[in-house]
Amino acid sequence: MNKKLVFIAFVVSLGGFLFGFDAGIISGVMSFAGPEFNLTEIQSGWVVSSPSFAAMFAMLFSGRFSDLIGRKKMLIFVAFLYAISAVLSAMAGSYELLYVARIIGGLAFGAALVLAPMYIAEISTAENRGKLVSLQQLNIVFGFFAAFLSNYFFNKYNTPDSTFLNDENVWRWMLGVEFVPAVFYFIFLFFVPNSPRWLYLKGRVKAANNVLNFIHGKERAEEEIASIEQHINANENQSPLKIKDLLKPSLRFILVVGLIVGVLQQITGINAVYFYATSIFKQTGIGTDAAFSSGVLLSTVSVVFTFVAIYLIDRMGRRPLLLVGTAGIAISLLVCAYGFSQATYQLSEEQINQFEFTGSEKLVSITTKKYASDIDFKNELKSVLGNQIYSKNDGAILEAATTINANLILIGILGFIACFAFSLGPVMWVLLSELYPLKYRGFAIGVIAFINSLISSLVQLIFPWELSNLGNSLTFFIFGAIAFIGFFILLKVLPETKGKSLEALELELVN
Repeated sequence: MNKKLVFIAFVVSLGGFLFGFDAGIISGVMSFAGPEFNLTEIQSGWVVSSPSFAAMFAMLFSGRFSDLIGRKKMLIFVAFLYAISAVLSAMAGSYELLYVARIIGGLAFGAALVLAPMYIAEISTAENRGKLVSLQQLNIVFGFFAAFLSNYFFNKYNTPDSTFLNDENVWRWMLGVEFVPAVFYFIFLFFVPNSPRWLYLKGRVKAANNVLNFIHGKERAEEEIASIEQHINANENQSPLKIKDLLKPSLRFILVVGLIVGVLQQITGINAVYFYATSIFKQTGIGTDAAFSSGVLLSTVSVVFTFVAIYLIDRMGRRPLLLVGTAGIAISLLVCAYGFSQATYQLSEEQINQFEFTGSEKLVSITTKKYASDIDFKNELKSVLGNQIYSKNDGAILEAATTINANLILIGILGFIACFAFSLGPVMWVLLSELYPLKYRGFAIGVIAFINSLISSLVQLIFPWELSNLGNSLTFFIFGAIAFIGFFILLKVLPETKGKSLEALELELVN
């Protein structure tokens, strides 16, 4: 594969790395920031979900803005926002300031997630487009891996003997370290060219041809130029784009397909698992340290199976990967639901005497009770200890009290992550970059990404509430049931797009 093409695609998709890093970091941050600011479940949900909430609006408008000023300029601005968000998040002195700082980061990754696959699809060849667009998902999971690894080491060296790290500042370092990759992203973007198809859209034909020759070489560039010019000439008499054009009958099918895949990607709970990974693993009773190390294992699985997706996506095609992956997601989530449903919770006086936090002696009053419901047990703990003390020590308490098949839960979570990593994760963005005509691509992807991010932010917002009020088992059962239904919908409507030029796909799917 063309080395220049791979380099350019990798640099542009580094915005995905920063998204993954931000998403992974917050799962460890909330273990410290939540108790420090004494946040409720809903407040914790707002801090975690605020970037996705802001990303909705960035996704809706970034495609259209990039049609006006170019994909490259928009991406450079995105990198700048990432850096500002990292600094402000680390310096936040209150819940409100942390919330605002993370909203700025959300604007950045919302735009990046839309612009990168759009740009990469517009510089790629038909036979390699799936692999190259999938680099964004690879960067996302690399970001998760780096974040979980970073969290693990920060937590490991945050000890009572440390003179540098403590519970009050460790989460600030977790957030602030994102500034470093943001700066590198900003610098590298100056070395990528403008999208040749965007240049054609703006009538800058000579510049577009120069970019295509630089990337592909003369012979392949001539083929790409001929395809683009034929398409441009066929559409030059079309009227200017209007919002209502997305609803016209000729675009209805591809809009529905995009919306189904966009909603399904988030409504099955992937970002709840990523963003709250440490909290979820704590629920299994494995303890705080093991919860942080399990996050590293989770992100490693993501990286491995994203490579599987990159290898298979232009061989097997988009449809088989999505169908197999969605079925696997449903099964894995239902396994988690079953595992949590079998858990019991009970504390002994001996276990309570080993706790080192203030007020632990109050727990003696519940030693005679054995709980079959995690909701009842956690509510009892909060009423005895208070929300702040419980939140700060939940890992140690659940480790002592929980009787559960933790390996079954781990298998379910890792199965979910693996199936997502080779299906809904990368394939959604590949499909969105392929389904829509050049004229509508920026706006159509923006609208679907807006819905995608809206679902993501709602899932993240209510997930802590679900765990507290519905319980672990019912929460994962709901996600699994949705994935099961989604599989049959995809089986009915999903087209195959591999191996065809963007212009050929337009002729086939838009009518």
